[in-house]
Amino acid sequence: MRLLIMGAPGAGKGTQASRIAARYDIPAISTGSIFRQNIAEGTPLGVKVKEIMDAGKLVSDEITDQIVADRLSQDDCASGWLLDGYPRNLHQVSALDEAGHQVDAVISLLVDEEDLIQRLLKRAEIEGRSDDNEDTIRTRMQVYTAETEPLLQTYAERGLLVEVDGEGEIDEVTERVVRELDAFLSGNRGELDA
Repeated sequence: MRLLIMGAPGAGKGTQASRIAARYDIPAISTGSIFRQNIAEGTPLGVKVKEIMDAGKLVSDEITDQIVADRLSQDDCASGWLLDGYPRNLHQVSALDEAGHQVDAVISLLVDEEDLIQRLLKRAEIEGRSDDNEDTIRTRMQVYTAETEPLLQTYAERGLLVEVDGEGEIDEVTERVVRELDAFLSGNRGELDA
């Protein structure tokens, strides 16, 4: 099973990704986690990524594509995977396609933007993240909307999009994701919507 999980900042992608991956016995692969691990370990990639991020830039598609391709070639991905944070633009969708990685479903967590902003402000307060102020968060939301809506549209046109209400308690959202995904993968999506 090859899955993608998408959602705006604060939608709960990371939390749900680990739960979904455990449920279907596939690895959850977060590009952000791969970057942070390499930075922490001081690998050549980590040094390069740290320089890019310290300069306030996004890691290039070329580097990100290579990292994901390398990770998906590892043995634990043979029976499937769940990607969190990739693809983030149409170029990366093409790179995934060109590498022959067919996606079975794309989970999109839907949460009201104002609720997301409050979640992120609370998280910033708890984690002491001074960079997560309301202006920064709103800018991140705008970037997400501008960059991600075309991806969601692409996957909807391919018949792969599974939209799930991401509001509520973590367990409730997980139950909804599993129910919607199982119905989608078994071809009973119409019955669930009825």
